[in-house]
Amino acid sequence: MDYKIGQVVIAKAGRDKDGFFIITQLDGGFAFIVNGKNRKLERPKKKKLIHLAPTKTVVQGFRTNREVVRILSKFQDM
Repeated sequence: MDYKIGQVVIAKAGRDKDGFFIITQLDGGFAFIVNGKNRKLERPKKKKLIHLAPTKTVVQGFRTNREVVRILSKFQDM
């Protein structure tokens, strides 16, 4: 599976397990992910791609942590 910047993913391992995140940057076998709450845009979490489960959703144009929280809140309700 190819990962894209802006893609919504689910963490499969670690303390972030089962949480929804957005990829902000890709670097080799790693992705930098944010959720707008404890992982903000200013300090993204570096996570191995094998510890992420992709969704089919790719979002564009999120610039603030509040926008990230609003986008991901739709997934938390599922």
